[in-house]
Amino acid sequence: MPPFLSIVIPALNEEQRLPDTLARLLGFIEQQSYASEVLVVDNGSTDATAEIAREFGRAHPTIRLLRSDRRGKGLAVRLGMLAAAGEYRFFCDADLSMPVDQIGRFLPPALTDVDIAIASREAAGAVRYAEPLYRHWIGRAFNLLVRLLAVPGLHDTQCGFKCFRAEAAQDLFAVQRLDGWTFDVEVLFIARQRGYRVAEIPVPWYYVPGSRVRPVRDSVAMLVDLFRIRAGWRRGWYARPPSG
Repeated sequence: MPPFLSIVIPALNEEQRLPDTLARLLGFIEQQSYASEVLVVDNGSTDATAEIAREFGRAHPTIRLLRSDRRGKGLAVRLGMLAAAGEYRFFCDADLSMPVDQIGRFLPPALTDVDIAIASREAAGAVRYAEPLYRHWIGRAFNLLVRLLAVPGLHDTQCGFKCFRAEAAQDLFAVQRLDGWTFDVEVLFIARQRGYRVAEIPVPWYYVPGSRVRPVRDSVAMLVDLFRIRAGWRRGWYARPPSG
């Protein structure tokens, strides 16, 4: 029987954070009444990330390791979401800046009648802790462009915690293309075009130093990606393959 929940962790050189992250996730899933799996997607690490995940997997069969030589968070998440077996597929950042006890809010019975639930640091009731002000305002400026160019009405597309029903995950990530940071916007853009129901879940979010996002340089690249997404839609990048 497939697990109810799959948790996908994109991991690039995460040997420092991964042991604590996996221990906390194991603590969470062991308290649940449903079956779960954790997929660590190591894409191009040069440290002990893969070996740490492999060691945890030997002790805990619910943990699986996937590996790719190519880098990019979008690629890692795509590989994990398509390899996952859960009825619900939740991806999360390795820093666990959102506490693990929030995961249940993205799943039935706490949340029903949606296909995709995304964590939001901007929805009413959300709280940010210790985030540098400059990062906050760069993020808000980018979100304004996201709402203007891609997904109106969503106020935080870049928080790294999102949950998909299995059918939506298979449908969307099968055509999602961007390997970098803007993959979240791309997936949500396709979801909106296909009529999926998306909900923003306000969460407590804790800034954890060590992010690999380069605020200025990556923001420029992400802006270019917004136009690539719109152009890709017109060119048929995201069309469903013919049935039969």
